[in-house]
Amino acid sequence: MPRISLIHATPVAIEPVVERFKSDWPEADVFNLLEDSLSADLQTAGTIDDTMVNRFQRLGAYAVDTGADAILFTCSAFGTAIDAVADAHSTIPVLKPNEAMFEEALTMGNRIGMIATFEPSIPSMTREFEEMVEARNATAVIETVCVPEAMTALSAGDHGLHNQLVADAVDQLDDPDVLMLAQFSTAEARSDVEGRFSKSVLTSPASAVRKLRHLLNA
Repeated sequence: MPRISLIHATPVAIEPVVERFKSDWPEADVFNLLEDSLSADLQTAGTIDDTMVNRFQRLGAYAVDTGADAILFTCSAFGTAIDAVADAHSTIPVLKPNEAMFEEALTMGNRIGMIATFEPSIPSMTREFEEMVEARNATAVIETVCVPEAMTALSAGDHGLHNQLVADAVDQLDDPDVLMLAQFSTAEARSDVEGRFSKSVLTSPASAVRKLRHLLNA
């Protein structure tokens, strides 16, 4: 039974990915590590500095010490810090939150839409997407809409308003070929979004679970 360490920067990211593991890969042994000062500290600092990278390194080392066969980060604003963890622990899969979703989206079209709810994550995610496009010699472009009010609603426990605001954001996009929901926490809005968008809708938890299952069962 593979042991998966999930590392979170916000409590609202936990349930969507845990539920996805239960439905899509119940055999996986899943554990959660929450460090919820990370997002607030990133907003204060405005950038991922050496101190933040070192904190991620310690989180990654702790997960490895517990016997993790793979690490999945669910905090989408910390790409370069997660890269450092992956470099330090190259013998196991270390996935960035949106890595698998980006890979799937690039097989589905060139005009990629994304709805985000945590604005500090957008520069990191956009950079990761563009680096993936360049590495694959692809021509895809990404269009992003951010609705921070949805994250505020979700943090206050108003799931219905969160899902409605995420779905309403579809109207701000220019008819992409495929739509991605950026944060792990936005996965719960998928049904509402699919009611407004007739093409494929990808969520980061579903894509990540598919990739990890493939990697560890290969």
